[in-house]
Amino acid sequence: MKLPLLLLLLAPAIGQASDFFFIQMSDPQFGMYTADGEFSQETANFEFAIANANRLHPAFVVVCGDLINKPGDPAQTAEYLRIAAKLDPSIKIYNVPGNHDVRNTPTADSLAAYRGKFGPDYYSFRYQDFAGLVIDSSLIQHPDQSPEEAVRQERWIALELEKIKHDGARRIAVFQHIPWFLENADEADQYFNLPREARKKYLPLLERYGVGYAFAGHYHRNAYGDGPGLHVITTGPVGKPLGPDPSGIRVVMVKESSMESQYYGLGNIPNQVDLGSHGR
Repeated sequence: MKLPLLLLLLAPAIGQASDFFFIQMSDPQFGMYTADGEFSQETANFEFAIANANRLHPAFVVVCGDLINKPGDPAQTAEYLRIAAKLDPSIKIYNVPGNHDVRNTPTADSLAAYRGKFGPDYYSFRYQDFAGLVIDSSLIQHPDQSPEEAVRQERWIALELEKIKHDGARRIAVFQHIPWFLENADEADQYFNLPREARKKYLPLLERYGVGYAFAGHYHRNAYGDGPGLHVITTGPVGKPLGPDPSGIRVVMVKESSMESQYYGLGNIPNQVDLGSHGR
């Protein structure tokens, strides 16, 4: 049977991926400005960020952890979810667990509480030929009180990377709260990165499966690091800054062979996104 001419003309385009952009946010952290007294500043910041996401209309939005400041707090949780629900329904939002969401050392109870309110703490998603791998970095940094959960996630990451490869995804990124490293893969352990022992285990795995980018938060300022085949982009906060970078969002342009990004303070978000522009 001969295909209609229109289908023949369209056939080369079917399955082909185009350039697109997404928005990464991190650390809205409701309650941080006032040590859990109230969260009016976080409300103003996050509402502004979501309104701009609606205006720019990215492929999706990823919020890289510390959604709230006090683990399990019902008022902070409700406010985050209320504002997140204002995002245009055609734009998917992906939550990433932070240490303030599941506690510095996650427990079975803290993980269950997070999952009940925000959804799974590790999972993957797809957009065109792009695959996003969301992981629970707190389980990697401090598995002590949830060793079975940590092992379960570790096994899942390896299996999911194999599945992503089998499915033909060509552009892959990891989304986490605590970055693998801030500047280089051999840097010393500290509060703002994942332990070197964990890096020795996971970074070769990511390299093997062609994961070129990891996006994180936690640092409350921007940092850019390079390791074996991996660019780690640590993004400043929607909420309270802890350094020179203002509260803001990151626009990530996903291209054929690269992911270029630019961080914008909330007062400097562009009117539109030019996919031909260059970031870091």
